[in-house]
Amino acid sequence: MKIIRFHTVIAAVALIACPPSAASAAPAKADPPVTEAQLAAHIKALADDAFEGRAPGSDGEDRTIAYIVGEWAKAGLEAVPGSATPWLQPVPFVESKAVAGSAKFKVHGRDFKLENDGIILTGRDASVALTNVSAIFVGYGVDGAGKVNADVTGKLAIMLFDNAPFGDKLPRYRERRQMLADAGAAAVLVIATDALPWAQLRDSAGSAAVRLADAQPGAPVSGFLSLESADALLKKAGQDGAATREAAKSPDYRGIVLPVTADLATQSAVRPFVSNNVIAKLPGAKPDGKAVLFLGHWDHLGICGKDGEADRICNGAVDNASGIAVLIEVAKRLASGRRPDRDIYFLATTAEEKGLLGARYFADHPVVPLTDITVALNIDTIAISPRGTPVATIGRGKPAYDAVVRAAATKLGRTLDEDGDADAFIQRQDGWALGAKGVTSLMVGGSFSDMPLLEAFLSSDYHGPNDNFSDKIPLGGAAQDADLHVMLGRAFADVKAWPGK
Repeated sequence: MKIIRFHTVIAAVALIACPPSAASAAPAKADPPVTEAQLAAHIKALADDAFEGRAPGSDGEDRTIAYIVGEWAKAGLEAVPGSATPWLQPVPFVESKAVAGSAKFKVHGRDFKLENDGIILTGRDASVALTNVSAIFVGYGVDGAGKVNADVTGKLAIMLFDNAPFGDKLPRYRERRQMLADAGAAAVLVIATDALPWAQLRDSAGSAAVRLADAQPGAPVSGFLSLESADALLKKAGQDGAATREAAKSPDYRGIVLPVTADLATQSAVRPFVSNNVIAKLPGAKPDGKAVLFLGHWDHLGICGKDGEADRICNGAVDNASGIAVLIEVAKRLASGRRPDRDIYFLATTAEEKGLLGARYFADHPVVPLTDITVALNIDTIAISPRGTPVATIGRGKPAYDAVVRAAATKLGRTLDEDGDADAFIQRQDGWALGAKGVTSLMVGGSFSDMPLLEAFLSSDYHGPNDNFSDKIPLGGAAQDADLHVMLGRAFADVKAWPGK
């Protein structure tokens, strides 16, 4: 088992942990600034080809965990007391990888063939065969109140990908797809609108789908339709694609039963495996039952290129070796300077790239009661902006918390960006999994303030082999954001200044 191998690694790095007791007696002084060179060293290590893109369940995971635990142990953090697997929270997964799939449609009882290979299918089990399944177009799958908007029992539900026009009022497509499965859909096909480019989907068609082993099973068959194929199918069924999508924007939309049936068959390779969240604790000097949680995901996409390509590794330097680098340096300062009053936990999550799965598992199986967490501060894709970029907050809106962020940013000479553009990313980061359980979760920094810079990254190196470490990565803003998180950690862990709401 992979965990046995980890025990050997963890035991070795734990021997070099610094004793934390001396830090509590240290005189109060300013924390030394985080330097770009310090962050660069961590990013360069974690994004090295030897880590093979940090895929969950791979040898790259072993190396990643050894590195993180080694750095946190040297900083003086501790394994969570009483944990069954010190430093680690095992997370059981089931991986399904499509081997073969076929789809045959009939419209008004007549065969209809999709052109240009416009469908991708994945089966939940090793072998699935569905015949004569009726189809229904469900728009976004849920109504304005977030409830399934049609009777999908035993049907093929065809759903739009993006959240528009409802934005963050509706769950992302993965959650809506699951809701349709829970409502009894035999299959769910997601239409890849402009927000999900078809070419990107086709390139990743051979990648494996991963779910939590204890999660509700999805529909027996799921997959994607290209926008062109969906429109062609709708047109044959007597519907105009553009008009149908426009009608689906109504909050009381109830879907359209289509004169379409489908035969769907899939063959999949199914593999259970265990990955790990990494968890450490900095004991507080005056614990009061409340705690601060820092988190960021360690995983990336692993070996993602096709056979024969010169560079097949998606190294994930910015996403999210940069976030882990910041977590390490924040931990070093909080552990070596004046000891914070409250306990502070550090969490490096697995499988964020598969749908925030590690964070969801932690939220369902917390090692510290969620009601004890006064704030969760998530750090992700932080190496985007230069020094001097204003501070944006994903998850803002609670005045007391916003005031702490404002005070810390102002003390560091930074301005706030409150135009709300960053809010579009609230469901795309690990804090969302904790927020769904009632934990106030914030993602604070400059990366989500400068939207042109962020969009430039998302449309180029993001989730590709070019997200490598290089001197071109702007680390000035990341270093400033690291300093900001040190200050936020101290502020939220101060029992006198912060009541621990």
